[in-house]
Amino acid sequence: MFKKNMFAIIVILALAGYTFYDLQLKEDKKEAEALKTEQKSKTSEPTDEEVQSNVPSGETGVKEGDLAPELTLNTLDGKEVKLSDYKGKKVVLNLWASWCPPCKAEMPHMQTYYEKNKDEENVEILAVNLTTMERDQSKIKTFVDDYGLTFPIPLDESGDIGVTFEGFSIPTTYMIDTKGVIQKRIVGPMNEEFLSDMVTRLK
Repeated sequence: MFKKNMFAIIVILALAGYTFYDLQLKEDKKEAEALKTEQKSKTSEPTDEEVQSNVPSGETGVKEGDLAPELTLNTLDGKEVKLSDYKGKKVVLNLWASWCPPCKAEMPHMQTYYEKNKDEENVEILAVNLTTMERDQSKIKTFVDDYGLTFPIPLDESGDIGVTFEGFSIPTTYMIDTKGVIQKRIVGPMNEEFLSDMVTRLK
């Protein structure tokens, strides 16, 4: 009798354990699928609707849908540039430094795109150098010459623009439409195809 009772208890415990294991397995699978979907949504390119859904909020800031803050800087060749001067143009506002490997990777793509499309797409690239983050400021000109960059290179000599535009991880790029509204913020390097796609979607 004792053996039968023990066998029954073992069977019940085994069934309970299996049920728990099965439920846990299903829960883990559910969480894995959710994580996979979340990661896919983060890495997938935005749709036309997503890019153009950011209507002006009326507020100045660096979130998508905000009016971009004013920017007044001197370029590497000594000219003053203001972001507001480019109202009516699409603007690619890029934050970079000469020592940054991903910046080095994307610059040739940006230059090639610029040469082909600056007039047709009514676009300007403002590649803001985070000058206070440079170990040797003489390397800025060397970098620009080596890559043959022809778009404006504003210098953030005070560090304020890097803070305002949250350039904590570079390159960071803002896609700004003709009304001065930030439509997309991109952290990480871009290739020519991606850049072309993003600018084409701006209005």
